[in-house]
Amino acid sequence: MGQELSIWQLVSQASVFVQLIMLILLLASVVSWYQIAQRMMYFGQAQKEMVRFESRFWSGTDLNTLYAEGSDKRGVMGMESVFRAGFKEFTRLAKKKLDSDAMMEACQRSMRVALSREEEAMESGLPFLATVGSTSPYVGLLGTVWGIMGSFHGLGQVQQATLATVAPGISEALVATAMGLIAAIPAVVSYNRFSAKVDSFAGKYETFSEEFSSILHRQIHSRD
Repeated sequence: MGQELSIWQLVSQASVFVQLIMLILLLASVVSWYQIAQRMMYFGQAQKEMVRFESRFWSGTDLNTLYAEGSDKRGVMGMESVFRAGFKEFTRLAKKKLDSDAMMEACQRSMRVALSREEEAMESGLPFLATVGSTSPYVGLLGTVWGIMGSFHGLGQVQQATLATVAPGISEALVATAMGLIAAIPAVVSYNRFSAKVDSFAGKYETFSEEFSSILHRQIHSRD
């Protein structure tokens, strides 16, 4: 309790500029933790949806039935979104007398667009985490440098300089560096982890897109 109180005392006794730096870092940390929690829930849901959809898709369920099931749901995401984009284009063009290659190209293009949208959804919030992770230590260092400059400036105005005179000001300034690291470390770790998840999910979605393209290719050419 005493240690916590001393930290608050250091913060309250810091200069206005250093306090502003600390406030910015505190806000950045709060928002980054919100983004971390949001991404964790998103990827958890994406994993569940992918497992569920893969089980239904490869169980031999009729594609029209599978597409109709998705129409009754809200917030279709991930692999199912890629499937719906390709199959919707397939059913739309199947009613027209188009060249098989043209139909195949249109279906693949629709799935690529859906895949791109899913990647954008997965990457939401990651640029902010990257920014916090890369800039927070420097922002904290700025507050520290400013605080130490103030301490030495005040030191020059006293006749007898002692460690006890300069130590409080330096301690206040170093709190800014500590806050910068506290904000940066979780952001960097989470960014790296979520980036790996984005690559993993995107790879699985792309593999499914290619497999589904093969299925559509057989159905399209069976019409000829």
